Amino acid sequence: MTSIRTLAAAAVTALTLGSAANAANIVEIAAGDERFSTLVAAVTAAGLVDALQGPGPFTVYAPVNDAFAALPAGTVETLLQPENKGQLTDVLLYHVDDRKLTAEMIPTGSNFFKPLLTSERLCITKGGSGVTIADGTGEVANVIIANIQADNGVIHVVDKVLLPGTRPACH
Repeated sequence: MTSIRTLAAAAVTALTLGSAANAANIVEIAAGDERFSTLVAAVTAAGLVDALQGPGPFTVYAPVNDAFAALPAGTVETLLQPENKGQLTDVLLYHVDDRKLTAEMIPTGSNFFKPLLTSERLCITKGGSGVTIADGTGEVANVIIANIQADNGVIHVVDKVLLPGTRPACH
């Protein structure tokens, strides 16, 4: 876990120093919030920083550190190893849509959404109790904070790492 914190701290420093004159993009917002230090370390290890700092638009379903900590022991450390960059990239792209989708734009009910990991689908459900996202494992993440606005899109904070797998049930 120390290497994750070190990598995240370096990424935060590099990102914030290089962007002081610019408004905040998705990566800058995540890098400036300690709740996303594991996500920032993963995005950095996967080489996705430049892409997610690009013009977008993007919607990012951003897992908090506790969501990564809830994965089986050793999962994060394994994914961060250079030889697992492809798998890490797939997991991260499963959290990104190439549109700006605010919570208000998500239709009521359950609908399939296509993340950047194009062979996969997410089932996003919007109802009276909020927004949930079913992933390829059949598990559900809750959107705990919606609509963090960035220059290049929007961030929805989730309480679970979304994992690809089989197409989720979407009723």
